[in-house]
Amino acid sequence: MSHKTFISYKYSEAQTLRDDIITALGDDATYYKGETSDSPDLTDTKTENIRKNLADMMYDTSVTIVIISPNIKKSKWIDWEIEYCLKNYTRKGRTAQTNGVVGVIMKQNGGYSWFKNTHTNDDGCQSSSYEASKVYDIINNNRFNQNPQKYHCSTCKTFDALTGSYISYVEEETFLANPQKYIDNAYDKSENSASGYDITKSR
Repeated sequence: MSHKTFISYKYSEAQTLRDDIITALGDDATYYKGETSDSPDLTDTKTENIRKNLADMMYDTSVTIVIISPNIKKSKWIDWEIEYCLKNYTRKGRTAQTNGVVGVIMKQNGGYSWFKNTHTNDDGCQSSSYEASKVYDIINNNRFNQNPQKYHCSTCKTFDALTGSYISYVEEETFLANPQKYIDNAYDKSENSASGYDITKSR
């Protein structure tokens, strides 16, 4: 099933990956509601006008794709965009529901070690950890927030990569190979958000 999507990203370093994601969506790219290479340049526009333009694009979407890039925290807008997509805004009598959100980790210098660390636990399970300092609090606070928590492995107390957090992380190459899988996963979690996750909606 196709869902209306918005991509939140730092323009100066993730524009190419944004374009790759739109290409990977194929026919489903018609449901994409965010910026493209043909979008007007808002660089010199007043803050309130930029905010209005972004809100217009995001309002009726159901899934937000956040590109996790090395300098994501230098963006003036990404944390606000995530907050907007998680909150329930009303326009003309219609209230937008909480978006599903998926974080796509950008490949840097041939890999993902700038953000992701993988290690083998004592019981033989492999698990991953991430550099929390490199992303916004609104992302970190929506990690490992499943309620009730369900361990993927009860021995080493690790969580499933796709269901253990409201905002899941997926590597760029993995996401591009099957974007619909991860968009659907984010959407499904949003449908069960009231009972399945403790969502932090403010920055």
